[in-house]
Amino acid sequence: MPSICSFYGITICIYWNDHNPPHFHAKYAGQEILIIIKDLSIYSGFLPSCALGLVLDWASEHQLELMENWDLAQSDLKLKKIEPLK
Repeated sequence: MPSICSFYGITICIYWNDHNPPHFHAKYAGQEILIIIKDLSIYSGFLPSCALGLVLDWASEHQLELMENWDLAQSDLKLKKIEPLK
């Protein structure tokens, strides 16, 4: 699993050669959500509201890094770890 960050039981992943629009996966307690990087809107899936809030707070701080990792993944290159939510 191409995990780029983990915090508070949440795992953030970006998959190589994944479909557009550019997005990341967040997993928590057996649930998964896909978040569009550009505007941090929900593409599909579900997370409990407390976990979703943490993911969106984290993502808003790291949108440029997320987009950089998306571009790396589309080129089959190694992804960069991103700092967790503090």
